[in-house]
Amino acid sequence: MKKILTYFKPYKGRSLLGPLFKLLEATFELLVPFIVALIVDKGLGVFVEGVGYPNADKGFIAWMCVVLALFGLVGLAFSVTAQYFSARVATGVSASVRSDLFKKLQSLSYKDIDRMGEATMLTRMTSDIDKMQTGINLFLRLLLRSPFIVFGALVCACIIDPHFFGIFFAAIVVLAIVVYAVMFACMPLYKKSQAKLDEVLLSTRENLTGARVLRAFCKEDDERALFDTRNEALTKEKKFVGGIAAITNPMTFVLVNLAIIWLLYTGALRVESGILTQGQVIALYNLMGQILIELIKLANLIVTVAKAVASADRVESVLKIQPSLEIIKNSDEAPMSALTDEILSFEHVYARYNEGADDALEDIHFTLKKGETLGVIGGTGSGKTTLVNLIPHFYDVREGCVRVCGRDVREAGMQEFLRRRIGVVPQKAQLFQGTVRENLLWGKDDASDEELYRALEIAQAADFIREKGGLDVPVAQGGKNFSGGQKQRLTIARALVCNPEILILDDSSSALDYATDAALRKGIRSLDTTVVIVSQRASSVKDADKIIVLDDGKAVDIGTHEELLKTSDVYREIYRSQYELDGEVSA
Repeated sequence: MKKILTYFKPYKGRSLLGPLFKLLEATFELLVPFIVALIVDKGLGVFVEGVGYPNADKGFIAWMCVVLALFGLVGLAFSVTAQYFSARVATGVSASVRSDLFKKLQSLSYKDIDRMGEATMLTRMTSDIDKMQTGINLFLRLLLRSPFIVFGALVCACIIDPHFFGIFFAAIVVLAIVVYAVMFACMPLYKKSQAKLDEVLLSTRENLTGARVLRAFCKEDDERALFDTRNEALTKEKKFVGGIAAITNPMTFVLVNLAIIWLLYTGALRVESGILTQGQVIALYNLMGQILIELIKLANLIVTVAKAVASADRVESVLKIQPSLEIIKNSDEAPMSALTDEILSFEHVYARYNEGADDALEDIHFTLKKGETLGVIGGTGSGKTTLVNLIPHFYDVREGCVRVCGRDVREAGMQEFLRRRIGVVPQKAQLFQGTVRENLLWGKDDASDEELYRALEIAQAADFIREKGGLDVPVAQGGKNFSGGQKQRLTIARALVCNPEILILDDSSSALDYATDAALRKGIRSLDTTVVIVSQRASSVKDADKIIVLDDGKAVDIGTHEELLKTSDVYREIYRSQYELDGEVSA
């Protein structure tokens, strides 16, 4: 919670004003029983059987009623003001936490994101922060008010008659024990139930994003059963913790009502002996009633705060995560472009995804000069995507070094350099809701229409964009109003808009027909750009200046298309499986 508490610093004044105005409201509320006692004792006078109150002072009663009304209006004003300040603090803190949490998630490496899972991150951003905001709001409103009224009522009871101190004190102590016992029992259970919520959200998200696949394989019943199991586990956990929390209010009512019975019995005896007046007994009863109401509020506050603390701990655990990407100090201040003519080099690189796992890449060693094209080919799971993800430093190497423009990609300051100089087209084409123009401008904020259409022409996407209505054609969530091949071409165009020095195409033309793929490769060759092409198609990499053949994470062969056809058994097998050759293999 220490890190979350730092977010209250900009709201110190409001955090104090909220409880302060609640204390002022509570002060007026504590005075009400004394006014009622005056009305009964002084305003009504002595009760005469069969006659009523012959000596009642109606003017005094009316004046006291006006005073009570004024107390109510002033208390309302204080209460609304307190609510305003509390709400501002709660929403401000939550907005700041949510913003920093999103920034933290953006700063995490692919490895960190893979480990946490998308459903967990969504729960932190939504449900957990909402619970935290509710807890902060109630905490500021009732933090001081409820204890102030409880102990204030105890003091007021002592002022009326010290004999009742024991009754009030015993009731408060027993209720406090019950409330705190419930709180400490519920707090770990709320954390557990939130973890169950992560699983339910995971099922929901997978079913929504994979609806077509589920129906294609008739897996609706299986997914419903899995969801029901996870939902039932969440429900069971919620019921259990809710059942514990639910006993707080009835136990509070029972204990306070027992205290009231004790109070009325003792009060009646003291009235009969002439020690107390009827108005004072009514005042004591009202004070006990205030304690009842505030302890119920306090019990609900503690349950809500327990939820908020559990959620805040979950949020804080993410904020405390240090990005796992390794950053090393850069001692060489020479301009990057002047260091070497090799724009990309892998120096005996080893990489793995998790500690203790097998290496996804082993001893990868090659160099690439500016303007050259590198093809990366291999079977499924051979490490192609892993290799290209090391270039923009999405993952760390375990051993060895990846250099861009002669600099280690792990060096301080390289992140911005890499993102600015490298255009990445991932394996899965991802578009965002908005327009085509808005999606392309991700590559360059101030790109002109001419630059956008140039990128579309090279990516073989200009024709269908013009047919659909131009750059301002809407893009649905996830680009669902475009075909797979169209989405791939748009993501390629987005990467080309920034005119990158290194363009990485991670199997980004798999949905294209051979003619379109060939036209795309021809357009990219016209650029003065170093290109890294990952593909399972031999036709996509055959024109590359250098081809790396991967097999189970190892670079089994490196060379040109013609060289590999002669020397590489793996490459020949891939090529033959895609082309019908008669007799001798040729280029």
